[in-house]
Amino acid sequence: LRAARDPLAVEYGVVEAFLDEFTAVKSRRSSKRRHDPGMDCEAAVKRPHFPPLSGDKLKGGADELRKVAVPANRYTPLKENWMKIYTPIVENLQLQVRFNLKTRNVEIKTCKDTLDIGALTKASDFVKAFVLGFQVEDALALIRLDELFLETFDVTDVKPLKGDHLSRAVGRIAGTGGKTKFTIENVTKTRIVLADTKIHLLGSFQNIKMARTAICNLILGSPPSKVYGNIRTVASRTAERF
Repeated sequence: LRAARDPLAVEYGVVEAFLDEFTAVKSRRSSKRRHDPGMDCEAAVKRPHFPPLSGDKLKGGADELRKVAVPANRYTPLKENWMKIYTPIVENLQLQVRFNLKTRNVEIKTCKDTLDIGALTKASDFVKAFVLGFQVEDALALIRLDELFLETFDVTDVKPLKGDHLSRAVGRIAGTGGKTKFTIENVTKTRIVLADTKIHLLGSFQNIKMARTAICNLILGSPPSKVYGNIRTVASRTAERF
Protein backbone atom coordinates (compact mmCIF):
# COMPACT_ATOMS: atom_id res chain seq x y z
CA LEU A 1 0.00 0.00 0.00
CA ARG A 2 2.91 2.33 0.75
CA ALA A 3 4.33 1.52 -2.63
CA ALA A 4 0.98 2.34 -4.20
CA ARG A 5 0.93 5.75 -2.48
CA ASP A 6 4.53 6.52 -3.33
CA PRO A 7 4.72 8.64 -6.48
CA LEU A 8 7.96 6.92 -7.51
CA ALA A 9 6.27 3.54 -7.37
CA VAL A 10 3.47 4.74 -9.65
CA GLU A 11 6.03 5.52 -12.33
CA TYR A 12 7.38 1.97 -12.33
CA GLY A 13 3.93 0.36 -12.62
CA VAL A 14 3.66 -1.10 -9.12
CA VAL A 15 0.07 0.06 -8.86
CA GLU A 16 -0.82 -1.87 -12.01
CA ALA A 17 0.48 -5.06 -10.45
CA PHE A 18 -1.70 -4.50 -7.36
CA LEU A 19 -4.77 -3.77 -9.51
CA ASP A 20 -4.35 -6.96 -11.52
CA GLU A 21 -4.57 -9.04 -8.37
CA PHE A 22 -8.00 -7.63 -7.39
CA THR A 23 -11.18 -9.06 -9.01
CA ALA A 24 -14.63 -7.48 -9.09
CA VAL A 25 -17.12 -8.94 -6.62
CA LYS A 26 -20.74 -9.36 -7.74
CA SER A 27 -23.41 -7.94 -5.51
CA ARG A 28 -25.68 -10.55 -3.95
CA ARG A 29 -28.59 -8.16 -3.61
CA SER A 30 -28.76 -7.40 -7.33
CA SER A 31 -28.56 -11.10 -8.25
CA LYS A 32 -31.38 -11.96 -5.87
CA ARG A 33 -33.59 -9.23 -7.26
CA ARG A 34 -32.97 -10.29 -10.83
CA HIS A 35 -33.60 -13.98 -10.33
CA ASP A 36 -36.39 -13.80 -7.79
CA PRO A 37 -39.40 -15.61 -9.34
CA GLY A 38 -41.77 -13.96 -6.90
CA MET A 39 -41.01 -10.54 -8.38
CA ASP A 40 -41.91 -11.77 -11.88
CA CYS A 41 -45.23 -13.11 -10.63
CA GLU A 42 -46.06 -9.84 -8.91
CA ALA A 43 -45.21 -7.88 -12.04
CA ALA A 44 -47.40 -10.20 -14.11
CA VAL A 45 -50.29 -9.80 -11.67
CA LYS A 46 -50.02 -6.02 -11.59
CA ARG A 47 -49.93 -5.71 -15.39
CA PRO A 48 -53.10 -3.84 -16.46
CA HIS A 49 -55.53 -5.45 -18.86
CA PHE A 50 -57.67 -3.20 -21.03
CA PRO A 51 -60.50 -4.76 -23.06
CA PRO A 52 -60.83 -3.62 -26.71
CA LEU A 53 -62.98 -0.55 -27.19
CA SER A 54 -65.95 -0.67 -29.50
CA GLY A 55 -66.39 1.79 -32.34
CA ASP A 56 -69.15 3.50 -30.37
CA LYS A 57 -66.74 4.41 -27.54
CA LEU A 58 -63.92 5.41 -29.87
CA LYS A 59 -66.02 7.99 -31.66
CA GLY A 60 -67.15 9.52 -28.37
CA GLY A 61 -70.72 8.24 -28.34
CA ALA A 62 -72.03 10.54 -31.10
CA ASP A 63 -73.26 8.96 -34.34
CA GLU A 64 -71.49 10.05 -37.51
CA LEU A 65 -73.25 10.65 -40.82
CA ARG A 66 -71.97 10.68 -44.39
CA LYS A 67 -73.93 11.81 -47.45
CA VAL A 68 -73.20 10.82 -51.04
CA ALA A 69 -75.02 12.81 -53.73
CA VAL A 70 -76.57 10.77 -56.55
CA PRO A 71 -76.86 12.37 -60.02
CA ALA A 72 -80.01 11.89 -62.09
CA ASN A 73 -78.41 9.41 -64.52
CA ARG A 74 -77.61 7.00 -61.66
CA TYR A 75 -81.11 6.80 -60.13
CA THR A 76 -82.17 3.77 -62.17
CA PRO A 77 -78.96 1.76 -61.62
CA LEU A 78 -79.13 2.59 -57.90
CA LYS A 79 -82.71 1.35 -57.71
CA GLU A 80 -81.89 -1.87 -59.57
CA ASN A 81 -78.79 -2.66 -57.50
CA TRP A 82 -80.01 -1.34 -54.15
CA MET A 83 -79.98 -4.71 -52.39
CA LYS A 84 -76.42 -5.39 -53.59
CA ILE A 85 -75.38 -2.06 -52.06
CA TYR A 86 -77.52 -2.36 -48.93
CA THR A 87 -76.43 -5.89 -47.90
CA PRO A 88 -72.64 -5.43 -47.43
CA ILE A 89 -73.08 -2.05 -45.73
CA VAL A 90 -75.61 -3.28 -43.18
CA GLU A 91 -74.53 -6.90 -42.62
CA ASN A 92 -70.74 -6.68 -42.98
CA LEU A 93 -69.96 -3.13 -41.82
CA GLN A 94 -72.82 -2.89 -39.28
CA LEU A 95 -73.98 0.53 -40.52
CA GLN A 96 -77.32 2.12 -41.28
CA VAL A 97 -78.06 3.30 -44.81
CA ARG A 98 -80.98 4.94 -46.62
CA PHE A 99 -81.71 6.94 -49.76
CA ASN A 100 -83.22 10.34 -49.02
CA LEU A 101 -85.71 11.13 -51.78
CA LYS A 102 -85.93 14.84 -50.91
CA THR A 103 -82.23 15.63 -50.92
CA ARG A 104 -81.41 12.77 -53.35
CA ASN A 105 -78.50 11.60 -51.22
CA VAL A 106 -77.45 8.20 -49.92
CA GLU A 107 -77.07 8.69 -46.18
CA ILE A 108 -74.83 6.33 -44.20
CA LYS A 109 -74.84 6.43 -40.41
CA THR A 110 -73.04 4.64 -37.60
CA CYS A 111 -74.88 2.89 -34.77
CA LYS A 112 -74.17 1.02 -31.53
CA ASP A 113 -73.39 -2.19 -33.41
CA THR A 114 -70.59 -0.58 -35.45
CA LEU A 115 -67.28 -2.15 -34.39
CA ASP A 116 -64.84 -0.84 -36.99
CA ILE A 117 -64.14 2.88 -36.73
CA GLY A 118 -63.14 2.99 -40.42
CA ALA A 119 -66.32 1.29 -41.65
CA LEU A 120 -68.03 4.60 -42.41
CA THR A 121 -65.24 5.68 -44.75
CA LYS A 122 -65.25 2.33 -46.55
CA ALA A 123 -69.02 2.46 -47.04
CA SER A 124 -68.97 6.03 -48.36
CA ASP A 125 -66.17 5.15 -50.82
CA PHE A 126 -68.14 2.09 -51.93
CA VAL A 127 -71.29 4.11 -52.66
CA LYS A 128 -69.27 6.91 -54.26
CA ALA A 129 -67.57 4.43 -56.60
CA PHE A 130 -70.95 3.06 -57.71
CA VAL A 131 -72.31 6.58 -58.23
CA LEU A 132 -69.31 7.44 -60.41
CA GLY A 133 -70.18 4.54 -62.74
CA PHE A 134 -68.28 1.48 -61.52
CA GLN A 135 -69.96 -1.91 -61.33
CA VAL A 136 -71.13 -3.07 -57.89
CA GLU A 137 -68.75 -6.04 -58.00
CA ASP A 138 -65.77 -3.76 -58.69
CA ALA A 139 -66.81 -1.17 -56.11
CA LEU A 140 -67.25 -3.92 -53.50
CA ALA A 141 -63.46 -4.40 -53.50
CA LEU A 142 -63.18 -1.08 -51.63
CA ILE A 143 -64.87 -2.76 -48.64
CA ARG A 144 -62.90 -6.01 -48.82
CA LEU A 145 -59.43 -4.54 -49.43
CA ASP A 146 -57.65 -1.69 -47.67
CA GLU A 147 -55.15 -0.66 -50.36
CA LEU A 148 -57.63 0.51 -53.01
CA PHE A 149 -58.32 4.13 -53.89
CA LEU A 150 -60.43 6.30 -56.18
CA GLU A 151 -59.02 9.03 -58.38
CA THR A 152 -60.77 11.44 -60.73
CA PHE A 153 -59.37 13.93 -63.20
CA ASP A 154 -60.51 15.81 -66.30
CA VAL A 155 -59.09 15.51 -69.80
CA THR A 156 -58.65 19.30 -69.91
CA ASP A 157 -56.45 19.10 -66.79
CA VAL A 158 -53.82 17.33 -68.89
CA LYS A 159 -54.18 19.46 -72.04
CA PRO A 160 -56.63 22.34 -72.68
CA LEU A 161 -58.53 20.90 -75.65
CA LYS A 162 -61.78 22.11 -77.19
CA GLY A 163 -64.31 20.92 -79.75
CA ASP A 164 -63.31 18.06 -82.02
CA HIS A 165 -59.83 17.87 -80.51
CA LEU A 166 -61.39 17.04 -77.14
CA SER A 167 -63.66 14.43 -78.71
CA ARG A 168 -60.73 12.77 -80.49
CA ALA A 169 -58.74 12.66 -77.23
CA VAL A 170 -61.61 10.87 -75.47
CA GLY A 171 -61.91 8.54 -78.47
CA ARG A 172 -58.20 7.65 -78.26
CA ILE A 173 -58.63 6.69 -74.60
CA ALA A 174 -61.65 4.48 -75.33
CA GLY A 175 -60.39 2.96 -78.58
CA THR A 176 -62.46 1.03 -81.12
CA GLY A 177 -65.21 -0.71 -79.17
CA GLY A 178 -63.44 0.14 -75.91
CA LYS A 179 -60.36 -1.91 -76.86
CA THR A 180 -57.79 0.59 -75.60
CA LYS A 181 -59.58 1.11 -72.28
CA PHE A 182 -59.89 -2.64 -71.68
CA THR A 183 -56.23 -3.20 -72.51
CA ILE A 184 -55.11 -0.53 -70.01
CA GLU A 185 -57.42 -2.04 -67.39
CA ASN A 186 -56.07 -5.56 -67.88
CA VAL A 187 -52.39 -4.61 -67.93
CA THR A 188 -52.51 -2.20 -64.97
CA LYS A 189 -55.15 -4.20 -63.01
CA THR A 190 -57.40 -1.18 -62.56
CA ARG A 191 -60.93 -0.17 -63.49
CA ILE A 192 -61.56 2.91 -65.66
CA VAL A 193 -64.80 4.83 -66.21
CA LEU A 194 -65.11 7.45 -68.97
CA ALA A 195 -67.88 9.92 -68.18
CA ASP A 196 -67.83 12.69 -70.81
CA THR A 197 -64.49 14.44 -70.17
CA LYS A 198 -64.13 12.99 -66.65
CA ILE A 199 -61.95 9.94 -66.07
CA HIS A 200 -62.41 7.83 -62.91
CA LEU A 201 -59.81 5.28 -61.80
CA LEU A 202 -60.16 2.50 -59.23
CA GLY A 203 -57.19 0.46 -58.02
CA SER A 204 -54.07 0.44 -55.88
CA PHE A 205 -51.77 3.45 -55.73
CA GLN A 206 -49.07 1.99 -58.00
CA ASN A 207 -51.57 0.66 -60.55
CA ILE A 208 -53.46 3.96 -60.68
CA LYS A 209 -50.18 5.72 -61.35
CA MET A 210 -49.44 3.44 -64.33
CA ALA A 211 -52.96 3.82 -65.77
CA ARG A 212 -52.91 7.59 -65.31
CA THR A 213 -49.58 7.87 -67.12
CA ALA A 214 -50.91 5.81 -70.04
CA ILE A 215 -54.10 7.87 -70.30
CA CYS A 216 -52.17 11.15 -70.15
CA ASN A 217 -49.92 9.97 -73.00
CA LEU A 218 -52.99 9.16 -75.09
CA ILE A 219 -54.46 12.59 -74.40
CA LEU A 220 -51.20 14.25 -75.42
CA GLY A 221 -51.32 12.45 -78.78
CA SER A 222 -49.23 9.29 -78.41
CA PRO A 223 -50.35 6.36 -80.62
CA PRO A 224 -51.99 3.46 -78.73
CA SER A 225 -49.34 0.97 -79.88
CA LYS A 226 -46.58 2.98 -78.20
CA VAL A 227 -48.64 3.36 -75.01
CA TYR A 228 -49.26 -0.42 -74.93
CA GLY A 229 -45.53 -1.11 -75.07
CA ASN A 230 -44.74 1.40 -72.34
CA ILE A 231 -47.32 0.14 -69.83
CA ARG A 232 -46.38 -3.51 -70.51
CA THR A 233 -42.74 -2.69 -69.77
CA VAL A 234 -43.63 -0.87 -66.56
CA ALA A 235 -46.03 -3.64 -65.49
CA SER A 236 -43.36 -6.32 -66.03
CA ARG A 237 -40.85 -4.33 -63.95
CA THR A 238 -43.38 -3.95 -61.16
CA ALA A 239 -44.15 -7.69 -61.23
CA GLU A 240 -40.43 -8.49 -60.96
CA ARG A 241 -40.10 -6.32 -57.86
CA PHE A 242 -42.81 -8.19 -56.02
